[in-house]
Amino acid sequence: MIRLRPHAERGHFDHGWLDTWHSFSFGDYFDPEHNGYSALRVINDDRIAGGGGFPAHPHSNMEIVTYVLEGALAHRDSLGHGSTILPGDVQRMSAGRGIRHSEFNASQDEAVHLLQIWLLPQEQNLDPGYEQKSFGPGAKRGRLCLIASPDGRDGSVTIHQDARIYAALLGHGEPVAHRPADGRRCYLHVARGTLSLNGIPMAGGDGARIENEPEIRLEGNAELLLFDLP
Repeated sequence: MIRLRPHAERGHFDHGWLDTWHSFSFGDYFDPEHNGYSALRVINDDRIAGGGGFPAHPHSNMEIVTYVLEGALAHRDSLGHGSTILPGDVQRMSAGRGIRHSEFNASQDEAVHLLQIWLLPQEQNLDPGYEQKSFGPGAKRGRLCLIASPDGRDGSVTIHQDARIYAALLGHGEPVAHRPADGRRCYLHVARGTLSLNGIPMAGGDGARIENEPEIRLEGNAELLLFDLP
């Protein structure tokens, strides 16, 4: 079973400095039919204008993964970490029992485009933590590259949930396939471009819930994230 989530049906707010689309309920946007999926709670598709950003604010009991598509994002947190997240970088922040952080466009002139992903942790009130790794185009070209997992396998960042996130850059003639284990669910987010999911056309910003499909076949010209979920 495949249930599409067309990009134009997501929640949308344009605050000037922030143009944001919400795949699931978030902030002032609430849709009872799209209030998370399995352990996946948030996919926010954010474009932050030059000089804009989020001042220091708190989080708790959430696994937060940031994936930058274009530009650069400056991160600071209450654990003392400071970094700039670039395209290809994946940042994991485990909020645990509490953390504060800020996120600002590292440029005063160019916009930054990013996906911020929240997953529910398996345990509450864990120690907060931070991790950042880079996955260049070569690691994702024509293949599903594991970027987040519960055990850090294949160089992925470690999340405190039985979930796996794959990223891929597909070109024409570069199909990929994923075979979920029995009882698993998947969610596909097309970051940009166009592709087909088991023959169903999708475009940038589209999402899809996938259940009871023995194989997930992806083909097209696109950048995507695939979530394998409990």
